[in-house]
Amino acid sequence: MKPIRFPSLHPLLALLILSGVLQPTLPAHSAEHAPIGVDLSAPPLLLAQEYSDRHDPALYLVSEKLDGVRAYWDGSSLKFRSGKPIHAPAWFTAQFPAHALDGELWMGRRSFDRLSAAVRRQEPLDAEWKGITYQVYELPGGAGSFGERIAALETSVAQAGVPWLQVLPQTRVADKAGLKRKLAQVTAEGGEGLMLHRADASWQSGRSDVLLKLKPHRDAEAVVVAYEAGRGKYEGMMGAVIVMTPEGRRFRLGTGFSDAMRRTPPAIGSTVTYRYRDVTSSGLPRFASFLRVRESE
Repeated sequence: MKPIRFPSLHPLLALLILSGVLQPTLPAHSAEHAPIGVDLSAPPLLLAQEYSDRHDPALYLVSEKLDGVRAYWDGSSLKFRSGKPIHAPAWFTAQFPAHALDGELWMGRRSFDRLSAAVRRQEPLDAEWKGITYQVYELPGGAGSFGERIAALETSVAQAGVPWLQVLPQTRVADKAGLKRKLAQVTAEGGEGLMLHRADASWQSGRSDVLLKLKPHRDAEAVVVAYEAGRGKYEGMMGAVIVMTPEGRRFRLGTGFSDAMRRTPPAIGSTVTYRYRDVTSSGLPRFASFLRVRESE
C-alpha cells in the first residue's frame, strides 16, 4: 500500500491525524498574534449575500458571476483581497487610472486553474498575462449610486484606453422570470451564475445584501482540520477531509476530489471552497462537494 503524502506535515503527525489519534486544532489569530507573512491591511471590499426570492431583481443591476481572482487597484498597485501584492507585469497596469478600482482578473470561463497559477507567480510571465483581462465592477469610495459609479467607471476606463481593462457589463431584468432566464442562459454558456447589485446603493464595504450572488448551487468556505483514510479503491489515499465552518461547525467532505488530490490532499489549516444544495435543520450543508482550495493570497 502506498503511503499518503500530506503537504506541510511531518510524516508521523500526518499518520496520527489520518488514524484519528490526533485531531488538530487551529489557533485563533489576532493582530497581536498574526501568523508570519499574513497581511492584515486588507482593502475595504463589498462582499455578497445569497439571493433569495424575497429580493426584487428589478431593483438591481445584473452581471455574470466571474470565475476569476478578486483584485483591488489602489491607484498605484494591484492587490489580492487579502492586501498582498499581485505581481503583474509593469506594462499591465502602467496606464491604469490613478483612482481605486475593484474587480476580477479573468481568463474566460472554466479557466480558473490556469488563471490562479498565472497571477500567483512571483515572477509574472508575459505570455500568460496577455490572456488576462481586469474586469472592474466597482469604484471604491465613489460618490452617488451604483448605477452612477458604473457610468463613472465607463468614462474612466474609456479614457485609459487599455484593451485589457474593461468594465463588466451590467444589465437590468424586469422580474424574477427574467432573472431565471438570464441565469439559465449564462450557465448554459459555461458561466458560474449571476451577481446582483442594488442600482441605487451608495458605496459600502463588508457583507451586505446590496450585493447578491445567484448560482444553480450554493458555495461556501471552510478550514481543513483533519483527514479520514480512504477505503476500497481509495485505500492508501485520503478518503475525506473534516472541515470547520466560520461558525465552528464540523462536517465531512468526501466528494469532488480527483485521485491526484486524494494522494496529496489540502493541507491542514488550508481553506477550501465547497458546493452544496441546502442546509439541514442543524445548519450543516446537504450534498456538500469539494470545489477547490482557496489559494493563499
